[in-house]
Amino acid sequence: QVHVVESGGGLVQPGGSLRLSCAASGSIFSFVPMAWYRQAPGNQRELAASITIGGRSNYVDSVKGRFTISRDNAKNTLYLQMNNLKPEDTAVYYCNTPNTNFRWGQGTQVTVSS
Repeated sequence: QVHVVESGGGLVQPGGSLRLSCAASGSIFSFVPMAWYRQAPGNQRELAASITIGGRSNYVDSVKGRFTISRDNAKNTLYLQMNNLKPEDTAVYYCNTPNTNFRWGQGTQVTVSS
């Protein structure tokens, strides 16, 4: 079973930036597409961004142009660069495959507030 550990969240003012990281155990990381999910209070978990094995990315409309997903297969690590953050980006952020094959990690809290 692959384990993931998300990090990099925090409190940031509107317009600020954060970079999230997701470290995955095992060697399968390089062979699967990956995704960042987020869950805001009272809402269902949603897929915010995904990336193929080859690096092609997709984003939900609300983060397009502001978020960038990337991966370093040599380090088994997934990243999410978040710029121009808005209060509505406040959520717990998780990583997993697009089919949610991995066990969910604890997530990392992102709070956007002045």
